[in-house]
Amino acid sequence: MGPIWPSYFNDCCSVIFMVDSANVTQIASSCIQLLSVLSAEPLHGVSVLILFNKRDIPCTMSLIEIQSLFRMDDIIASASQPITILELSASTGDGLQEVLNWLESITIR
Repeated sequence: MGPIWPSYFNDCCSVIFMVDSANVTQIASSCIQLLSVLSAEPLHGVSVLILFNKRDIPCTMSLIEIQSLFRMDDIIASASQPITILELSASTGDGLQEVLNWLESITIR
């Protein structure tokens, strides 16, 4: 789906980018896709939420490990967008309230 995303960028006021943190083989690909999204001109300045999903699976990497692989500190430092990082489990609902709080906070601005 990544190749068609740019056709939707002009109408975006925020971005939610979900990463399957249980799929270690796709982490590098996810990071490249994230960098592509963040560098898109129409998305400069929009709020970005990065979700690391499947935190309920015991074999997933820790948030610190994933952030290190993504080099999140570098990405956040160089991004033109405000970036929030959250963990969640879509299957159990853990972390969902934090996502809803984020959505509410960006609609208040």
